[in-house]
Amino acid sequence: MHIHSIFTRVFLVLALAGGLAFSAQAADSPWVPTWTTAISPPGGFGGPMEFENVTLRQIVHTSAGGSALRVQVSNVFGEKELVLGGASVALQSEGSAIKAGSSHALTFSGHDGITVPPGATVLSDPVEMEVPAFTNLSVSLYLPKGTGPANVHGTAIQTNYVSQPGNHLGAESLPVAHEISSSAFLSGVEVMAGRGARTIVAFGDSITDGMGSTINANHRWPDLLAQRVAKTFGGKVAVVNQGISGNRVLHDVAGQNGIARFERDALSWPNVTHVIVLLGINDIGFASMPAGRLGPGVDTSPVRADEIIAGHRQFIAKAHAKGVKIIGATLTPYQGAGTANAEGEAIREKVNQWIRESGEYDGVIDFDAAARDPQNPGKLKPEFQSGDWIHPSDAGYEAMVRAIDMALLK
Repeated sequence: MHIHSIFTRVFLVLALAGGLAFSAQAADSPWVPTWTTAISPPGGFGGPMEFENVTLRQIVHTSAGGSALRVQVSNVFGEKELVLGGASVALQSEGSAIKAGSSHALTFSGHDGITVPPGATVLSDPVEMEVPAFTNLSVSLYLPKGTGPANVHGTAIQTNYVSQPGNHLGAESLPVAHEISSSAFLSGVEVMAGRGARTIVAFGDSITDGMGSTINANHRWPDLLAQRVAKTFGGKVAVVNQGISGNRVLHDVAGQNGIARFERDALSWPNVTHVIVLLGINDIGFASMPAGRLGPGVDTSPVRADEIIAGHRQFIAKAHAKGVKIIGATLTPYQGAGTANAEGEAIREKVNQWIRESGEYDGVIDFDAAARDPQNPGKLKPEFQSGDWIHPSDAGYEAMVRAIDMALLK
């Protein structure tokens, strides 16, 4: 019997028995997101993209493994209906190629494709598929009609592929027209990991997004944390990345501001037990830029430490309302970057003092202490910075993850 039919019958039995009670976390659901990415409005980092009569093949790196899979497609910032002509998932071989015999067609509400209204997301039907932990999947979306400006994640730190015209969903060797460094429309891949599975969400900006790490190497700090989590707690704990490069707590610039997107991006996934927040350095740094530098209408007015702290208190309140533990991470050094100045450094230190000492977060990860130069605490260690003095190198991300007390994530 098809796995979707099995789930439907179980659902009906429970519903008729009056045994269904729904919550945001779907308590003890066997599903967890093994990979996610935070979707932004069209444009921004990565530039505007539109697609018509092409197949997008996007590479995702799993955290938890499972026995079944479903994907989430987002049109949350779409300006028009998104016509999805079909979708498939397979194990990546190399580049745009997939492993022979590994491709599975995906359906949506029992159909090969679906039309996604503006503002909506859709889930595919579950498909039985052994999904290994820490492997690369290729998710292909066929877009037969003009999409208009695409929902995107601008800095994927991953090479993705746009085909030559046509539906090439199951092709082992994709006829590639060009490569892109962003992702589009695909917002999550969930796996059925079994009872007791749970999710840890990393929520932040470009440092969580992995800027400065090696492309296609899965060396972002949430990727590295996922490996530590698997060794510590076993394979039923997913770690997913909801960082957006350029993101801020208080104002829009790249993606919605953190307060606006927190519930959707951090709390809406199945079985979230912990959220780690690393956000605020762009609120500080971008305030040093002249008006208009980041685009028309983007607010670059000065911010105060208490305003950033008030935003973090919103994250805490929203997480606690859902019964989710929330951990604050201190803001890493940025002296030497083009947006740094003495006023901003004073704000960073005040915010970090509050994160460390207020007791309002359920726990603290001191990324600042892990990454800073002991001889010059306002700067990253030279070997921990990737060249711009704000984004860590691979070694810097490794040092950050080594500093995490795994007891915080029990």
